[in-house]
Amino acid sequence: MLWAGRSAVEIATAVRQGDVTAATVVEEHLHAIAERDSRVGAFRMVRERAIDEARAVQKRRDLADLPLAGVPVAVKDNLEVAGETRRSGSAATPESICDHDHDTVARLRAAGAVVVGLTNLPELGLVAFGDSHYGVVRNPWNPSRTAGGSSSGSAAAVAAGMVPIALGNDGMGSLRIPGACCGVLGLKPGPGLVPRPTEDWQGLAENGPLATTVEDLSVMLSVLAADPPLAQSWRTGTRVEPEPPMLRSVWADDDQVWEQQPVQTAAEPFDLRVAYAPRPLPPGLAVDAEFQSAVGAAAEALRIAGHTVVEHGRLPAWLGPSTIATWLARASESASSLTPARLQRRTRSLARAGAVLRRLKLEGAKGRKRWQDYGADQWFGDADVLVMPTLAAPPPVAEGWGERGFLRNALGNVRYAPCTGPWNMCGWPAMTVPFATHSSGLPIGVQLVAPPGGEPHLLGLAAQLESSHPWPRHARGFSY
Repeated sequence: MLWAGRSAVEIATAVRQGDVTAATVVEEHLHAIAERDSRVGAFRMVRERAIDEARAVQKRRDLADLPLAGVPVAVKDNLEVAGETRRSGSAATPESICDHDHDTVARLRAAGAVVVGLTNLPELGLVAFGDSHYGVVRNPWNPSRTAGGSSSGSAAAVAAGMVPIALGNDGMGSLRIPGACCGVLGLKPGPGLVPRPTEDWQGLAENGPLATTVEDLSVMLSVLAADPPLAQSWRTGTRVEPEPPMLRSVWADDDQVWEQQPVQTAAEPFDLRVAYAPRPLPPGLAVDAEFQSAVGAAAEALRIAGHTVVEHGRLPAWLGPSTIATWLARASESASSLTPARLQRRTRSLARAGAVLRRLKLEGAKGRKRWQDYGADQWFGDADVLVMPTLAAPPPVAEGWGERGFLRNALGNVRYAPCTGPWNMCGWPAMTVPFATHSSGLPIGVQLVAPPGGEPHLLGLAAQLESSHPWPRHARGFSY
């Protein structure tokens, strides 16, 4: 195969220049899915009609201007895709056909991307494991381990080279956790940048991209946000303002066209104050020693790149219980309109615990407001970006966690993935970057966090880490 395994930017450039047709690219990726997904379980359904949609992209008059021309994309199965069902990993959800695309899907299509399938997630996106009624999503690096969650299939599909980019969402780490498990990039934007999921968990959840290169991630984020300068922000760590003579494509959301305007493309140095916290969790919650070392090494790489680097301390102890209570309360809300008998045991138990907390008015609302209003800002201090672990431990085994009870699922989540939720609680942008390899052979991701509006800083630092410590774009056994 010539095009499966290539980056989104490479594919779009080739399609725009006429080196390959969009249909050929999509056919190759559908073949890759058919060949590889039996080992991974990333997709709930694959869209054969994607080939016809690729042919339609090829006929567009604005083909030469499309930033994602002919690029195959996978979409998490809790977002609307016109003509398909949206099951959210559950047998209890309606089997009705969606009559419209979610705004994020519509923007991807308008930019020339082709939706090749809908990816698996744990039931209602509630946990950091990859199993559901529709099967178990396995980690392409080690199929005995989970791909993480809840954007499980989206991350696994990218890591296994079945698509170059994928769309997911993140309510308590659901882009960053599977991204770190599978060794790919995942970015949760701050509120207002990208249209939110239909079920946004009272503002906790954001839609965002998964990719294997910072350039791909930046281009996809710029499309999702209808903000073309973000496509170049990885080069400088800032939104790049147009300067002649180069051109960029500018999104006009009202009439769905791209117009050409100048853009600056030269990389420029930038200097940030970077804090790093190898052990950010309160006492009682451990972080794997190799994950701590990766955070220190990433901080040193950024110091060498010219940034001011300082060490930071632990998150406040009260934040953990508040985050867990908020998570359980959202589980209760998500399951409240569905038939309990059709839900998995795990979902029922999480929802019951959340319902009790809501009745007792202990659902974490006060802690969330405290962290939003001043806690996060005070704790962050004068840093521009924080580097910390994405995970606290390697991914657990890939099994049917959905038929286990509350205690095993809650403890399993908290022990290995407690580092991401605080940044949903305050709504700050955060991303995971592949950086090292664990002695188990699994990837290690480091998490970058910035105050509101800091997405360009995250992309710029990620690009510097990518340059200093290049990572494998696909899991072993799935490289072309």
